[in-house]
Amino acid sequence: MAKALLHQKFHHLLDDKIIEEINLSGIFKTFKKNDIIIDINQPLEHIPLLLSGSIKILREDNDGSDLLIYFLESGETCTMSLTCCMGTSKSKIRAVAEKDSSLVLIPIALMQKWFHNNHSWRNFILESYQTRFNEMLETIDNLAFMKMDERLYKYLLNKTKLENSNTIIVKHLDIAEDLHTSRVVISRLLKQLENEKKIKLSRNKIEVLQ
Repeated sequence: MAKALLHQKFHHLLDDKIIEEINLSGIFKTFKKNDIIIDINQPLEHIPLLLSGSIKILREDNDGSDLLIYFLESGETCTMSLTCCMGTSKSKIRAVAEKDSSLVLIPIALMQKWFHNNHSWRNFILESYQTRFNEMLETIDNLAFMKMDERLYKYLLNKTKLENSNTIIVKHLDIAEDLHTSRVVISRLLKQLENEKKIKLSRNKIEVLQ
């Protein structure tokens, strides 16, 4: 089952030889929603490839509050953990399961070996770096230039893409934590968006209309 999912999600990115080596050497694991997959300051010995579900990547400020950096979807890897692995340092991010998720962990030594001797793996890593770099630049732009209501609406649109549904099951407090603000602010802005006919609110559910 795990091998079939691995092939399904990565066959268009990685060649058969690498997929077979991942199947033989990788560690397949599952996580429940809200489980911490990688924590800040955790020594990194593996990098994750996401097979199913979604993961949110967070940074922690000086007060211990989390700030959402980006989401990972199935068929992706976390390049911030790749960077830490390359320097054999500790994790600078926290990775939390956004929903029940399965992944395969690749040992650092193999990741580095494949980077040098396998074309498809090297391209996958470099393209992942570019994608995540662009997303981090977008996060910086959002923080610097967008008002909170704009950030909130963009957040909701991203969630609909992750869920593949216009209806999102989420608590106001969870949104507030992801966007690094208070629940009161989020509740007020959600009501504003509802008045603008952009969303429809119900208990722990938000339907994005536009």
